[in-house]
Amino acid sequence: MIGKYPAKLDDKNRLFVPAKLRGELGEDFYVTLGVNCGHRCLTVYTAEDFQNMTKNYNALPVSQRGAASSLIFMNAIECNPDKQFRFSLSQFLINYAGMSRDVMIVGRAGQAEIWDAAEFEAFEAENLTPEKLLASLEAIGL
Repeated sequence: MIGKYPAKLDDKNRLFVPAKLRGELGEDFYVTLGVNCGHRCLTVYTAEDFQNMTKNYNALPVSQRGAASSLIFMNAIECNPDKQFRFSLSQFLINYAGMSRDVMIVGRAGQAEIWDAAEFEAFEAENLTPEKLLASLEAIGL
């Protein structure tokens, strides 16, 4: 998943699935707590990726299942977009990510993220430097 898509939460805490992400996310997907470089956001997983993450979590010995990992599952929501491709977010997730009405949905390789628009703008400004971009490219082998 790639790209960034401005969106607005409606009065019922619903968002549109951007047209370019509909096929990649599938009919059902999951949204839960996320973090990117110390900024709070929400992470969107395909059903397959979420199921794989669940299997990996369940395969861990109980002693290695951390509280933070548990919170990711406890606060996850399954999303089934309606005919207009809208899905609802829980108030808890909206509060966690500090979202106002204006949000940004961004692709991040195999997942997507949902950010408060102002928070994303600050994140982008903070990280959009030649030095940080070069370090990122080197980290992924380019």
